[in-house]
Amino acid sequence: MDGPKPFWKRLDQNAERWMLLGFYAMIVATIVLEVVRRFVLSYSSIWGEEIARYAFIYLAWVGASAAVRDRAHIRIDVLLNYLSTRGKALIYLFGDLCMLALAILALYTALESMQVSLKFGSVTHGLRISLAWFLAAVPLGFTLMTYRLVQSIWRDVGDIRRGQPVFEGTKMFD
Repeated sequence: MDGPKPFWKRLDQNAERWMLLGFYAMIVATIVLEVVRRFVLSYSSIWGEEIARYAFIYLAWVGASAAVRDRAHIRIDVLLNYLSTRGKALIYLFGDLCMLALAILALYTALESMQVSLKFGSVTHGLRISLAWFLAAVPLGFTLMTYRLVQSIWRDVGDIRRGQPVFEGTKMFD
């Protein structure tokens, strides 16, 4: 039976992937359309460049959240190789707590700039829609990061209590 739990579990595992796929597709489709319009029809629009730019901004912030989930951010971990399992766990936990504090502070600041944009009615140059829609990429990214950091802290605390090694992340190069 495919109840609510498997759906939420799949969403939790793949939310950023699906969003990243959507933003990549939007960027590619927009750029292809603009290239065809420019070189075949000798006409280009101002909105195409804006859509690609703002989709890329969303892509970057959602990608940062995906990197937090997989612990795939760039880090120097040479010293971690010399620590005990518990020492590694405590360092990862400390790093996640620091990043969580930064993410909450950045989320607050990003929401403040969005409110200013809404208050003064800022619009984009080409699309002529509220700039707040595009400024929302930053709070979205930090909200997702905050959620993933809380998950990571929860997982690490559980691993420390059980005496297991913590999740060290997916490695790009081995």
